[in-house]
Amino acid sequence: MSVTIKDIEAARQRLRSIILPTPMIADSRLTGEIGAEAHLKAESLQKGGSFKIRGAFNKISQLTDEEKSRGVVAASAGNHAQGVALAARLNDIKATIVLPEFAPLTKVNATRGFGAEVVLHGATFDEAIAHSRELQEKHGYTYVHAFDDEQVIAGQGTIGVEIVESLPEVTTVVVPIGGGGLISGIATAVKILKPNARVVGVQAENAAWANPSLQAGRVVDAEIKPTIADGIAIKHPSELTLSILREHVDEIVEVSEEEIARAIFFCVQNNRLVVEGAGAAGLAALLAKKIKTTSDDVVCAVLCGGNIDANLLTRVLEQVLVRQGRYVMFRVLVLDRPGMLAGLLNCVASTSANVIEVFHRRAMWLAPLGYVGIEMLLEVRDERHAREVHKHLEDAGYHVEREGEVDWEE
Repeated sequence: MSVTIKDIEAARQRLRSIILPTPMIADSRLTGEIGAEAHLKAESLQKGGSFKIRGAFNKISQLTDEEKSRGVVAASAGNHAQGVALAARLNDIKATIVLPEFAPLTKVNATRGFGAEVVLHGATFDEAIAHSRELQEKHGYTYVHAFDDEQVIAGQGTIGVEIVESLPEVTTVVVPIGGGGLISGIATAVKILKPNARVVGVQAENAAWANPSLQAGRVVDAEIKPTIADGIAIKHPSELTLSILREHVDEIVEVSEEEIARAIFFCVQNNRLVVEGAGAAGLAALLAKKIKTTSDDVVCAVLCGGNIDANLLTRVLEQVLVRQGRYVMFRVLVLDRPGMLAGLLNCVASTSANVIEVFHRRAMWLAPLGYVGIEMLLEVRDERHAREVHKHLEDAGYHVEREGEVDWEE
């Protein structure tokens, strides 16, 4: 048995009064970047902040009264937790959710806010799954898997139907891959409704099982490394999702942490959308030119989630600004006398650079007696402007060192 278009259409009927009709956004800036007509399916604006309510509600709404009476349990990297919690609340049943101990606080609090009991266990999604199975065995809960379930996949497939309906000329659909449930559902729908359209999956380099598994012809575990795309940091798929990928997905590419960060920044800067790392993975692949397109292509990237921790979002935006040359840090040594800092800042102001932060350093720099080290974080227009500011300060008699020009190893 596998997922059919009838399953997906039936799920759509169940979800009709439950989910939000998420917009399809034409992105002219992305169109210019990739040379093909580009659109974004903003599932990050869905109830619960991601697509997960679709599969979770489709599954839970079909449980028997006996299964509902026992309550449900699930394990999640974060978004499935909120989907299950919300779906359980809408069906007036108890939900217990196991999240990894280091799950983003935003997702933990949101899950509790939907009325679920949250259990933090394990360092990874797989350890959380193992503990959730223990709780299922101990308490008799009904299990709701994040992706190894045909009803869940059918719910996610409703996104594919919406894409084809709202963008009938689509030629390429780009979808992030975690455990494979989302792309399994979307690919099933797209390949039936639009057989000539390409479906391209995207994984984080630091959690990539898809290509190794497809090449080996069996499930191969990913070597999980730290990633800002925590929502798709899944060690392996299920046999079910792997088989659907093999049948319906045309290509799978991988993106780096820096590429994901740039995509998050791109969404905020150009579309006023807050998107998490997993949600930005498909866009990251397009911006990095890892998916070939032509001027005749009509591309849709699915932004599958927007549940990013505010602190992480701030760090991502700042790092991208640094990499783009918009933020620069200069170190200057000046005499420790009244007025020296004011003179330095006036010199900076004359270049139209904006001072974000200023730090005095004595002991940390081992500055010579009578001198003080000053670090300035400046906002500039671009890299060219940064170099102009640097030169202007040097011409004014300051010896300036620039920090952050060497990339950190990932």
